[in-house]
Amino acid sequence: MVMKQGNGIRLFCFLIITLTTTGYRLSGNPVLIADTAQLNSMAREIRLLLKDKSKFHQADSLLQNAYQLILNSKQETPPLLHWAAAEMAFFTKDIGAACKNAGLAMKCSPQEIGLQAYGELSILFAKTCHYSGQFSMATEVLQKNIEFARTNHLKHLLPQTYLGLVDIYSSLNEPEKQIPALEEALKAAKGEQDLVNEDIANNRLGVLRMTYKRDFQVANGYLKKCYEINLKSGDSSKIALSLTKIGWNYYLEKRLDSSLYFYKQSLTFSLPIKAYSLIANSFGNIGTIYRDLKEYDRANAAWNKGLEAAKIIKDWYALSWIFNDMSLMAANTGDYKNAYNYQMLYKLYSDSLGSQKYSEGLSEARIRYDFDTKEKEMQLLSLRLKNQRMLIYGFAGLGLLSVIIGLLLLRQAKTSAKRRISEMDQKILEVTQANLRQQMNPHFIFNTLNSIQYYMYKHDKLATNNYLTKFSSLMRKILENSQHTAIPLRDELDALQLYLELESIRFRDKFDYQITVDEEIDPLLYKIPTMLIQPYVENAICHGLMLREEKGLVTVSLTHNKEYISCIIEDNGIGREASREIKLKKQHSHSSLGTRITESRLKLVSSFYGKSLKTTYTDLKDENGMATGTRVEIHIPILT
Repeated sequence: MVMKQGNGIRLFCFLIITLTTTGYRLSGNPVLIADTAQLNSMAREIRLLLKDKSKFHQADSLLQNAYQLILNSKQETPPLLHWAAAEMAFFTKDIGAACKNAGLAMKCSPQEIGLQAYGELSILFAKTCHYSGQFSMATEVLQKNIEFARTNHLKHLLPQTYLGLVDIYSSLNEPEKQIPALEEALKAAKGEQDLVNEDIANNRLGVLRMTYKRDFQVANGYLKKCYEINLKSGDSSKIALSLTKIGWNYYLEKRLDSSLYFYKQSLTFSLPIKAYSLIANSFGNIGTIYRDLKEYDRANAAWNKGLEAAKIIKDWYALSWIFNDMSLMAANTGDYKNAYNYQMLYKLYSDSLGSQKYSEGLSEARIRYDFDTKEKEMQLLSLRLKNQRMLIYGFAGLGLLSVIIGLLLLRQAKTSAKRRISEMDQKILEVTQANLRQQMNPHFIFNTLNSIQYYMYKHDKLATNNYLTKFSSLMRKILENSQHTAIPLRDELDALQLYLELESIRFRDKFDYQITVDEEIDPLLYKIPTMLIQPYVENAICHGLMLREEKGLVTVSLTHNKEYISCIIEDNGIGREASREIKLKKQHSHSSLGTRITESRLKLVSSFYGKSLKTTYTDLKDENGMATGTRVEIHIPILT
């Protein structure tokens, strides 16, 4: 193992400091005691290690050692160690902890840690506030940092601070504020000969001026400046990226030959370094340009190369838009079969992309909601303490009666605050569940329209008319049901019956179905969440029965228990294991969006009503261990 000289010297210094500040018990177990100088040295080492992702565990171990030293020494955590802890938390995406530690570090004076360091710490604190949704606080911190950097003539702070403001304005969708902030960042970067931030500012200005108040020449000037900077640095990836953006600017201007030239130039840099995302983007746009030039064979050849690159890194976005462009071209040239197939692939990858973005968005929303909730609780606590002090100062002379009145007011304030927080939580759950229902409906309608399109392609007017009649009835049911969080069981079963009839017609009696309801269940009295059962039935048909050679059967049975309704969906299809193997052979990794959304709704309903909903999957097998189907059991709480 080879250690770089710089790292070796730092480790040696760290060991010297550690040894000189270490005490020993006579019994043999060492007691580590640290002073502020050693802790500050450890904090700097942690921040240095975090610049290399592969050294995260070393940084984490060093931070834990620092905390142990503080515990043994019984001293306060120094600001520099709070700073290091904030960077560690930000690295692990624990935004709440990052914001808390950065805020504690900011309580020191600029002279305590140095003016330059204080400016850098301010940028980190603003970034944690931004990501936790505190846009006003983040903006205020950065604006103060601009004045602080100018007053103290500090270098390298202004470009980063202005770019931080641009990120906030971007999150708030305020392009009119982004442009002047970017121009200031560019001006500061040029003045300090900061090529990295000059490249970033030029790039963002170029992209922004391509769309907002579009100006081809202005955008082109910024993007070509990026290309020149990256060409000097020799970074092939950045060179290729700047060329793709120049190509897109020419494409928006309908200058197809110039656009084609820049995308091909980009490939000369991205292909040797195997930058597959850039390769997919370049080949995909080259295909689109050839399509516009009506050179269809070249278009397909370029698109196929783009798809190959995108599949290597699972770039769902590139896969979705390339297949969409291919579908449009096939439809325009009368190739309806391929147009349909490409449209299905577009929907497949766009669903995967949407699911990914939904998960990320839900996670980010959860972080911001938790942080806002904690901040509101702190504000309420501060307000109660302020009111309490005023009551004590104002009514101290009134004696026992004043004390009783003060206690009553305080208890009333606490009760009111709890009630407001509870109402806020309930409204958030209702809005979130409504959003999930709106995601479910488009997914279901899309699958049904595919069936109608299939009959239209087959020129089967009778089947199309029959299907449309049933479909209109089903849509009316869905629109009526989607207005409510929970609906009577009868309405859910009526919609399910129509759905099964449609699927039976669509697959030409490929399966039979049966719905049974326990006599103890009153379908008018009992309610369940909207469209809860249908996604599981759809899974049974599409992934179980349709892959079976013989005619299949799907059954839906509802029985009454003391605390819940048991809904069992059972099919005699090929089973989940065989279905997964078929998907792998087809390189088809897309999972059912409907069931994923339904499972998310089950968790929300459990939280909303305070009752447990549970879903259990069972693989059915015969005496020889061969798959005979799948059973799904849903425990639905009794709602009235």
